[in-house]
Amino acid sequence: MRLWRQIQLQDRVSPIITILRSFHDLILIRIVLILSIIRYMLIFIIANNFTNRSLKEAHKIEFTWTIIPAIILLFLATPSLRLLYLIEESISPSLSIKATGHQWYWNYEYTDFQNINFNSIILNTKLLKLGEPRLLEVDNRIIIPIETEVRLLITASDVIHSWTIPSLGVKIDAIPGRLNQLSIYINRRGIFYGQCSEICGINHSFIPIVLESINIKSFINWSLSHK
Repeated sequence: MRLWRQIQLQDRVSPIITILRSFHDLILIRIVLILSIIRYMLIFIIANNFTNRSLKEAHKIEFTWTIIPAIILLFLATPSLRLLYLIEESISPSLSIKATGHQWYWNYEYTDFQNINFNSIILNTKLLKLGEPRLLEVDNRIIIPIETEVRLLITASDVIHSWTIPSLGVKIDAIPGRLNQLSIYINRRGIFYGQCSEICGINHSFIPIVLESINIKSFINWSLSHK
């Protein structure tokens, strides 16, 4: 159970996923409230026997049931649009990484360094160490420093892929001939797992994503070791 929680139900580790979680809870509360009111009104209408055959129009009722849903949608749209802009915003990144999707592995290039370029391929089951998840571990993890604004540039060489890590709250398509970007900011050290979320071919399930966050000093030592 402990391993399951670490892999499938990883805690949120970035400001974006924290805001997404709060927005989800807000939407859920409002939906439950709306459904409860509608349920009460349906039960009330079905249970009573009062009718008004002479009622032909009611402008106030029509105005009410039109304006109230519009106001509710406005309150839902405002934080949603703000969140979309926050996800797309990239403010002075300290590190840029280019990720290229292939069938079926990822290639990572640290554009701020000359010699850091490697493929990240799913690890064979026979090579797994104790505690490493099957079909999720790779031979080369993407390494980034914690508490650092990182810009990830996403593209693909063949078909459409999707770079996704749920615990970071990021998901972006890798499209051939197009360069998309997203920002990553991680609060703590750890290893975080994801998978391509596009149906990119017969081996779609064998293109995992593994990101490891380390402190700044360890990242500098790691980058120097690749020169």
